[in-house]
Amino acid sequence: MGNTFKTAFLLTAMTLLLMFIGRAFGGHNGMILALAFAAVMNFVSYFYSDKIALAMYRAQPVTREELPRAYAAVERLTQKIGIPMPKIYVIPTESPNAFATGRNPQHASVAVTHGILGLLNDEELEGVLAHELGHVNNRDILISSVAATLAGAITMLASMGRWAMIFGGFGGRDREDRGGGGLAALFMLIVAPIAASLIQLAVSRSREYQADATGAHFTGNPYALASALQKLDAYSRRMPLQASPSTAHLFIIQPFLGISFSNLFSTHPPIAKRIERLTGRPAEFMQ
Repeated sequence: MGNTFKTAFLLTAMTLLLMFIGRAFGGHNGMILALAFAAVMNFVSYFYSDKIALAMYRAQPVTREELPRAYAAVERLTQKIGIPMPKIYVIPTESPNAFATGRNPQHASVAVTHGILGLLNDEELEGVLAHELGHVNNRDILISSVAATLAGAITMLASMGRWAMIFGGFGGRDREDRGGGGLAALFMLIVAPIAASLIQLAVSRSREYQADATGAHFTGNPYALASALQKLDAYSRRMPLQASPSTAHLFIIQPFLGISFSNLFSTHPPIAKRIERLTGRPAEFMQ
């Protein structure tokens, strides 16, 4: 129930934020337009956020014959957990990473990059897949998928607003109201992307610890997941996954966002802390 409430709260908060942005840019008409946009976004983010995330990274569905290692591990784990078999996708990149998405365990997808398959041994790969199925079982995947779609929409709106201000605004406001409206609009351009980032942070950090713990519980081997995290961290620094900030929180390892202050808006806890929680020992003793 907790995640259902959080999802409803997130959709409501985003609707109100969109209406506030609409009011700042276009007065009453802008607010009505923003409400209509929010209704469409809420519908799309609930039913199609998983497809959007998979399409964004060109993820391709794979069969059991094409990916027997992953299929065997996922099948074993889903039977143990008691959830349906998710669809499995491969992302065509050598950067090692993985994510799960979908609105519930009946409509779940797990995507792994091509790079992760070559990097991890069977036990480590099973640990990563158990982490992703932990997200599915904990019902995190709906809220994280919705947050990705809505954060993308907020960022896109802010960008549209910036161009609208350059080219003279949206219109529909009284002339004497322009000064205050311009300030409000400028304020929203700054606040909107930050609000989107903060919403992602709210749904992300504790979820990673929880999925690590759930995954380790399912495999009975926390050291395999800890070892996988260590390898993924080292290799993804050398070969980072170029990702959109709106979907960064979906991945098991924080992708590269192209900003130096990424720690400020980091959607993931530090790998060393995750390893320490899994094994009860500091990460440097993992060798």
